[in-house]
Amino acid sequence: MKTEVKEQVVLSPPSTLTLEGSRLYKKDNNWYIFLTRPATGQYIAKSTNGPFGTYDLKIIADNLKLATAPRAGAPHQGGLIDTPNGKWYYMSFVDMYPGGRAPALAPITWGSDGFPSVTLVNGQWGDYDYPLPKRTVPSPIGTDTFTGPNLRADWEWNHNPDTKSFSVNNGLTLKTATVTKDLYQARNTLTYRIRGPQGTGTVLIDFPKMADGDRSGLAVLRDSSAWIGIEREGSNFNLVFNTGLSMNTDWTTKSTGSVSARQNSVSYRKVYLRVTANISPGAAGSAVFSYSTDGNSFTNFGSTVSLGNDWQFFPGHRYGILNYATKALGGSVLVSRFDNK
Repeated sequence: MKTEVKEQVVLSPPSTLTLEGSRLYKKDNNWYIFLTRPATGQYIAKSTNGPFGTYDLKIIADNLKLATAPRAGAPHQGGLIDTPNGKWYYMSFVDMYPGGRAPALAPITWGSDGFPSVTLVNGQWGDYDYPLPKRTVPSPIGTDTFTGPNLRADWEWNHNPDTKSFSVNNGLTLKTATVTKDLYQARNTLTYRIRGPQGTGTVLIDFPKMADGDRSGLAVLRDSSAWIGIEREGSNFNLVFNTGLSMNTDWTTKSTGSVSARQNSVSYRKVYLRVTANISPGAAGSAVFSYSTDGNSFTNFGSTVSLGNDWQFFPGHRYGILNYATKALGGSVLVSRFDNK
């Protein structure tokens, strides 16, 4: 391991300019620092005198728009990459809230002054050829029946999972892993990215093995959340719609929400739960919740929920399949399928 040989401030941007996310490169005996102006631009600093400078600073991406999604945010962050055949690219990401962030790749060229420039199409970030052959990957659109023995790679746990509290074998069995009244603190909430600009997620849950006090359902999950599902109280199973769940900026829970719609003592023990979400970038979105007992005819339940498009809470809104206890562990549900459209 090499030891630090020198520490020195090599670049001091103007006080009116915030830069972050520094990355250091060397090319053709020049040294470069790649820097982000959150969340709208990208700068690069160049030194011809080694890594300690002095550096000249230049902006290379200033509030650019995507030709394919003009209401999305500006490409920023990321880094420079080169291919074996000598071509260079800028790999950035773009704020696409309420849905999250998406990668965006553009070719760059190097000028006679030693600075790179992004190749634009009519002044915008264009739709470019791929630098490498495309690889076919499974589509996230379709149905997952959880055949097992493992979850597909496109699922993501909201916390590090309790692996003893779920299994995948011709259905996903979720045992309660947490006793809490706070969804944000409940382990083993399984999340999936919402398809944009409009997406529909539907889950089929068998719930006769829920224990007294258990909660299970389908959420739209972020720093503001809502969910539709089943609560068990005593011997009664109730269909409920929970709204007003929210987090503080430090990711602690601000509100655990409340039940804003309910049907008490439902007779069925299997239910389809659905979220239809509009996550078109550049404006607040919306989510509509519904349920069905046959998978064909769905009934809206509860109010339409607004989905914020601020970027400060970095993940986008996601579907969340939840199952947690409010009284004691021991209950479980079977998730038979998830349909993503």
